Amino acid sequence: MTAPREPFDGAGSRRESGRDATHWTPSAAPARIVVLASGTGSLLQALLERAEAADYPAEIVAVGADRDCKALDHAAARGVATFRVSVRDFADRATWDDALTERVTAHDPDLVVTAGFMKLLGPRFLERFAGRVINTHPALLPAFPGAHAVPDALAYGVRLTGCTVHLVDAGIDTGPVLAQEAVTVLPDDDESSLHERIKVVERRLLADVVADVARNGVVSDGRKARIPSD
Repeated sequence: MTAPREPFDGAGSRRESGRDATHWTPSAAPARIVVLASGTGSLLQALLERAEAADYPAEIVAVGADRDCKALDHAAARGVATFRVSVRDFADRATWDDALTERVTAHDPDLVVTAGFMKLLGPRFLERFAGRVINTHPALLPAFPGAHAVPDALAYGVRLTGCTVHLVDAGIDTGPVLAQEAVTVLPDDDESSLHERIKVVERRLLADVVADVARNGVVSDGRKARIPSD
């Protein structure tokens, strides 16, 4: 873990003119990451393992969840700070959004990664971390957004699906794409077998993209995004 630093004041991330344009430039190494999760934490585990490498340009400083889940256990076992902000504990979603924003901000992250986080982020959170929230989705967006991407792909009969790593906006899996990788749908696939093969790709791709963004930053015009070259 790196030594504490001064609280983030927004200087490393500027909003540009235009349709939700953002430009985040890394200001310190390694980049500080807060991961949000809701489930078993398989994506989180992949990130934690990659982050242990000496040359990985990011560190996970905290893991948050909206419920008790195995992801929190995985983080705690590795000595990573954890927190829980449950929607049920608040009068409405706006109050929950405020609380989640404050808890994440307290860890001074450069980037936020949603890895199987099953709640839509609210407007205050997205304003605070504009252009710095990265999500992964088990389909080739814009095809099959939402929580049922894998069964939807099977039901539609596609021959190719895959995973997408993208920036998060106010929609459901509608943010600018950072990277995609295809996975072939086999004739005898069911939801479980297909999802497991997608997860193998998803874990690697997410860790790769987080590393690229941590090193080089990310630029978005609100519809398209790119990671600048070294």
